[in-house]
Amino acid sequence: MARTYVITGSASGIGAETARILRERGETVIGVDLRGAEVDADLSTPEGRAAAAAKATELAGGTVDAVIACAGIAAPIAKTMAINYFGVTEFLTALLPALRASDAPRAAVVSSMASLQPNSPELVEAALAGDEAETLRLGEALAAQGPELGYLNYPSSKRALSRWVRRASISEDWAGSGIPLNAVAPGTVVTPMTKDLLATPEGAAMVDANVPMPLNYHQPASSIAYLLIWLTSVENTHLAGQTIYDDGGADATLRGDDIWSWNA
Repeated sequence: MARTYVITGSASGIGAETARILRERGETVIGVDLRGAEVDADLSTPEGRAAAAAKATELAGGTVDAVIACAGIAAPIAKTMAINYFGVTEFLTALLPALRASDAPRAAVVSSMASLQPNSPELVEAALAGDEAETLRLGEALAAQGPELGYLNYPSSKRALSRWVRRASISEDWAGSGIPLNAVAPGTVVTPMTKDLLATPEGAAMVDANVPMPLNYHQPASSIAYLLIWLTSVENTHLAGQTIYDDGGADATLRGDDIWSWNA
């Protein structure tokens, strides 16, 4: 029986590839993007998120089997926090009633290898506190100091998102509703967003220094799409709160094997 998926960022990149694969398998896909989707919406604002969730729920007939949140930007501006963090967490929360109507609800979001990069702790904490106004104020203050500090909006958004997934996944809202909630952190994915940067030897070298990928090098969008699809399939019953680094070995290269010492 076909499942109904809501996919944000469905018009390009990982979201478009995920939607394509699911449609080819006969699933129902309700895409959400700025334009060119079943639901045209701006996820950078509370109003846009609420309207998108309401429209997606209406198109799904009140029952959504899975949500896959791919929408995001990597600009050195505060809007990156608005889209990448609040545009995911508020949108998913608004779809909880429709997910609970499913017999096998699932949710997955796209984080990033950048969740392991230096970030702004103040920005992360403001986001996790749910204070969007303060988050944007802090993000704008960083952006005003130039693109290098402004870029902190991106890793901060992904660190906060992965931490939210970990917290929310075991809450009454998600685990209590029988909904596996997880994240995928890609390495360097070849998409329209990265194509120009990877087109020059200098750009590729800079990317590779930060995201070393010894296994199969830069990855196609499909490598992430297939994992997102499994995470939101009926087969996934117990995975909760994980950020899975589907990254060609970048996480293992950068962090090594010392990931257990927290409980030493």
